[in-house]
Formats: sequence, structure tokens, C-alpha cells
Amino acid sequence: MAGFLDEIEPLKQTALAELKAAPDLAALEQTKGAWIGPNGKFTALMKQMGKLSKEEKPAAGKLVNAAKIELEAALAARREELEMAAALPKHPTDFTLPGRRRALGKLHPLTQVTDDIVRAFRKIGFAVADGPEIEDEYHCFDALNTPADHPARDSQDTFYLATDSADSKLKTQNSKLLLRTHTSSVQIRVMEKQAPPIRIIVPGRVYRRDNADATHNPTFHQIEGLYVDKGVTVGDLKGTVEFVFRELMGSDVKIRFRPHYFSYTEPSYEIDFTNALVKKMGKDWLEIAGCGMVHPQVFENVGYDAAVWTGWAFGFGIERIAMLRYGINDIRLFYENDVRFLKQF
Repeated sequence: MAGFLDEIEPLKQTALAELKAAPDLAALEQTKGAWIGPNGKFTALMKQMGKLSKEEKPAAGKLVNAAKIELEAALAARREELEMAAALPKHPTDFTLPGRRRALGKLHPLTQVTDDIVRAFRKIGFAVADGPEIEDEYHCFDALNTPADHPARDSQDTFYLATDSADSKLKTQNSKLLLRTHTSSVQIRVMEKQAPPIRIIVPGRVYRRDNADATHNPTFHQIEGLYVDKGVTVGDLKGTVEFVFRELMGSDVKIRFRPHYFSYTEPSYEIDFTNALVKKMGKDWLEIAGCGMVHPQVFENVGYDAAVWTGWAFGFGIERIAMLRYGINDIRLFYENDVRFLKQF
């Protein structure tokens, strides 16, 4: 008994010294295995307790367990020290130096312009509406008083979907599915669900079968406005247009309306604008949008009484505003994802 007890303390002290001296985590694991692993020296000593008498085992077990607890505590403490040391930089670091900031991304220029347009409309009480990009012929054309023989409904001019199962929830009876050519379809969907008065804008992506060049792209972004109430006039339309474009292009903007034709407005106008930027380009006016008073047939299609309600609608391309605002001469630059271009905004 005395000889067994005399071995515990020296083995413990030796084991403690080796654990504390382990230079790295790998060496620490080897030391652990040599002492308290399945084949370790201290483990072997514990196995000898089976040879002791019943009277000797309690005292011996108490000493062995206390030693084992001390060794495991020393092992955990040394492991924590080594793990903290491993997490520190391998080379000297001057913590008094200023920190390095991570480079932050920016909003895409089209997103910036869209946000500015939305902000301008919200100042005068307009809400933002949204709708599906996969649309049916009814909402994209029929409800907007665009007849079946209109060129936009030719399969060579519009992206019709090859399968009717693309989105059965959108498809109405005898109406083909297509990629919307304008966001005016959302105006119809809003009027179908909501009684006047209505004051909305509809920004979104649209699709047309244009060949890509400096001023055209098959995919682009459009924003449309719709205002329906009692007694709405062309004067309300012109005042809104002037306010929005002055917010976007500067306080020196001047607006003029030219008669035009759109199937869903009557009367219809093209909007031209001028400011110092246009003059600098050597031009007097630039066409920027289309507009008009909502056609009575459109109101009838959505169940509004055209004798009670009047309204206006207008729309324009977001890319065109961005190109004029930033002096960009090629619409394709917006879609090439060239960081050198995007960083300028």
C-alpha cells in the first residue's frame, strides 16, 4: 500500500511538468496520450488498484482521482493557452495602426435613378405598385384598348412564351402568355382590384424585341404613373410631369407636350424637355416620355364609369433618364457589369 501511494505524487508532478511544457497542440496531444491516455503511465498506475485490498482501495482511490482531476485541469488550461496563441498573428502586429476598412458595394446606377424617381413621386402622394413580368395578352393589350391587329401583338415584335403552362395562374381564357412590353399592365391589375381614387407609380423590367445597340436593349426598365379621380385634367398631368423632371434633372427644366397617338390614352402626347444640359448637347428639346388622359374604353374595361372618373397616365424609360443624367452614350454599359464603369456612380 505504502509503495503504491508513494508513486502517485512523483508521477503526477512529472506529468504536470510535461503538459505545461508542451510547445504546441500536437505535442500536447502526445503528452496526454503518454500519461492519461488508454496506454498512459498514470492510467497504468490506476489499473494497479485492482491488486489492493478492500481496506486500501478507498484511500488510494481518493488520491488517484484527485491527481487525475488535477492533470485534466492542467491539460485543459494548456490547450486553451495554445489555441489562443494559434489565433494570434504569426508576424508582429502594430495595433496602434489605423484599421483597414472593407470595401463596400454601391447601388447600381439604374437602382439609384429608380429610387430618386420613386422619392419624387412619393413627395406628392403616389404609392408604388408591382405586378408580374410574365403577363397575358388581355392585361398587356386588350384591356389597354390595343386591338388584335396592333404591331406589338405580332410574334415578331413581342416575346410570346412557347408553352401555355409557363404560368397557368396568370393565363386568362383565350389569352396567350408573353413577357410584358410595358408596366401599363400593372395599372389594369390595380384598377381591377381597387376603386378610385388611385395614385400609383409602377417601376419594373420590361421586354421588347429590339436589337441591342447604343440606345436599345431587349430588356430595359420603365416607370409609369397613373392618377384617377374626379375632375382630373391635362393641367394636373403637366404639373406632375414638370415637378418630377425638375426633381430629377434640375430646377431649370422646361416641359412641352406634342400631340401623339397611344391606344390607351386620349388625348395623347409626347413629352419633350430642355435644360442647360440639353443646350450643352447642341439641341433645343429632347423627347423623354409619353403620356395622355386615360381612354374612356380603358375605364370601361376595368368597370369604372367614364362619366364620373377621369385620369392620366404617363411612362418613360429609366435607362434614358440615367443616360441623360450621367452623360452615358451607350445603354449596354448598364448590363455589362464592368466594375470600372459601376464604380463611377
